[in-house]
Amino acid sequence: MTSPVPGFDEALHGFVDRAAVASGVDVDTYVARAVADALVADATRTDDPELASLLEHIDRAGLSRPSGAAIPEGSATDDPVLNDSARLRALLDTGLLDAEPDKAYDQIVKLVAEALAVPTAAVSLVDNRRQFICNAIGLDDDLAAAREVPLEQSVCQYTVSRGRPLIVEDARTDPELRTHPSVVAGALVSYAGIPLVDHGGHAVGTLCVWDTAPRQWSTGHVQVLQDLAVMVGDKMFGPPDQGGAPRG
Repeated sequence: MTSPVPGFDEALHGFVDRAAVASGVDVDTYVARAVADALVADATRTDDPELASLLEHIDRAGLSRPSGAAIPEGSATDDPVLNDSARLRALLDTGLLDAEPDKAYDQIVKLVAEALAVPTAAVSLVDNRRQFICNAIGLDDDLAAAREVPLEQSVCQYTVSRGRPLIVEDARTDPELRTHPSVVAGALVSYAGIPLVDHGGHAVGTLCVWDTAPRQWSTGHVQVLQDLAVMVGDKMFGPPDQGGAPRG
């Protein structure tokens, strides 16, 4: 370490040295990353409005945990879950953001649409600025071409932020969603979404269905959606016995 820290004895220095070697970086980089992680954790816990700016500075300084892509700059939300750097890193590590549709996911969304008798089903990813549609069935031409919507037009953001299923029979009467742009425009009235959660507990996207008419979702509908979401998760993250603890 480049400067002494009160109370940090030789034994602790030794632990840091070994941890840095195991991580494949020098001690200064290891310590800087640890400080950056602590800053993000504290900012997330306290809902610091500067969290997005902090994430941007950390990424520009090269202190983010390594992967093949950079965390998206800026943010369209103050939601600490959506802005969480570890979650964004897990999302990028799927390799699906901005990728071409994968035929295996196409098969799953078709199964979902048929099983629930809905016009539209999708596998989506949600970062802190947009919802990206990996694979879908039943999209209108404009959305099928764009394959993404700004975060403010996303309903899946709520499923991801909460990390649990979101089931809405008539969004026009839902206190939270009735003024949502997609609901006001009539593009979405009923919705059912299951979060896609990696082995580290990070929700990165959804398997979801929606309709332009109200629907009564049965327990069976939700169970089918959850079962197929497990199939998506196993393909996206690998089975639990290959990637870590089971998803919660």
